[in-house]
Amino acid sequence: MSRDRPTRASSSFHFIAGLGTGILSASLLQPIDLLKTRVQQARSTSLLHTFRDITRGPDSLRQLWRGTLPSVIRTGFGSALYFSTLNALRQHVSQSNILTSTGVVSLSKNSQRSPLSSSLPQLSNLANLTTGAIARASVGLVMMPITVIKVRYESNLYSYQSLFAAGSSILRQEGIKGFFAGFGATAIRDAPYAGLYVVFYEQSKRYLSKVKEVTAADQSLLKDMRSGSAISINFVSGVLAAGVATAITNPFDAVKTRLQLMPGKYANMVRACRQMVREEGFRTLFDGLGLRAGRKALSSALAWTVYEELVRRAETKWAEAL
Repeated sequence: MSRDRPTRASSSFHFIAGLGTGILSASLLQPIDLLKTRVQQARSTSLLHTFRDITRGPDSLRQLWRGTLPSVIRTGFGSALYFSTLNALRQHVSQSNILTSTGVVSLSKNSQRSPLSSSLPQLSNLANLTTGAIARASVGLVMMPITVIKVRYESNLYSYQSLFAAGSSILRQEGIKGFFAGFGATAIRDAPYAGLYVVFYEQSKRYLSKVKEVTAADQSLLKDMRSGSAISINFVSGVLAAGVATAITNPFDAVKTRLQLMPGKYANMVRACRQMVREEGFRTLFDGLGLRAGRKALSSALAWTVYEELVRRAETKWAEAL
């Protein structure tokens, strides 16, 4: 075989892998996302009451998956852009002599791969936090219009008949800025969440691999990976990392939802936060936490586990073909 054959997944492969995992998680978990939006739109609405309202109505099963198309577009392409951008950033950071010499990048002695053959280089906590935050904020800006349409479409405050009708209504009534309602709160939520997630995810993988007595130097690593150890460790790490990061950033999610649903009532992020706390109490900032934590735990764990496994298998096959 040619020695020029790549042994590392290309950026396009990272994009496709991210797209597939995003579409899968969005399709499966849409009912949880819809319930979260409905609970957050009004403090007086409980999860049980919201669920009963939907299931008692006509075509209840279809209503639980209302907004799936914008969710699939947002999460699918959002994940594709995020994973490919994050991979590019981390590859660049790992190869930076300046960052390596200053200790921002921490590479293992034998490999640039983290434990259990992660698809990403092993970086320090600071580098993980920074690259994750930058990638998420950048993608969030690009995907913001479809995010606004998705939230409005899921809510029962609006009676949009189609995605086109939703977009046309927002543009006509609010202009271009309507498609970016709540971006400040979204960026403040997503950037720290993504950065913290990568930090906790990588740390959890290292800890769990030590518990299983698996290191990058073990001859049994490949055997363990093939038997499912890598998949189980990655999935558990994804659940734990998402739970912690979600709890920390939930107030911004609650504020973001209100801004996107009622931009006229809440002029900006700071005013929205103050008004919500004044009128409904501090607990309103944690409305939907259980649903969001559950969905984030499942979606992030599923997406990262499938993504890393796809990239690992592809790189292993390319390496074997040399």
